[in-house]
Amino acid sequence: MGALEKIEKTEIRDLLGKGWLTHDGMWFYNTYLECGIEKANQLNKAAIKSMAPFEMDRMKRILGIVQEDLGNCDKLFQFMLAALELTLPESVFKNFHLAPSAENLIHWKWNDMKCFAYTGMKQIGLIDGYRCGVIYRVECWLKALGIKYEIQPVIEGCLMHEKGLCEGDIQIFLS
Repeated sequence: MGALEKIEKTEIRDLLGKGWLTHDGMWFYNTYLECGIEKANQLNKAAIKSMAPFEMDRMKRILGIVQEDLGNCDKLFQFMLAALELTLPESVFKNFHLAPSAENLIHWKWNDMKCFAYTGMKQIGLIDGYRCGVIYRVECWLKALGIKYEIQPVIEGCLMHEKGLCEGDIQIFLS
């Protein structure tokens, strides 16, 4: 019996997700060391933006979603929730809440001080200059899917660091 047969799917997801998060954090940190915080933020967002179309194409394929399905806010929400669940390790996913709060409105919220990026950037001493890449990634997913949206509040830095909590709304505009 091979290693994959011995390990639960959720354990594999967590292993891969934590590996990705560690790589992401160390990439950011080493970019900061070489180029400074502003360049690290700029390159982080550029990488997220260029990665999003690939992620969304893969997610649509694995979840059996066609673009037409995403013209419905409920189906779009379910797709986004499934994509986050497949992307994030359980220890992270359980602390991030995404829920419809009104028609064509999705509310997001991190449990108190539990955002992995906030925790990581604080640990390596970069939280003061960090510009959120987590919610930006969700925004890039929406752009890659061709979904028009508006996000409130507009995020400049790290909401958890600046306000002590990270939550907001995504207004979806479907044609």
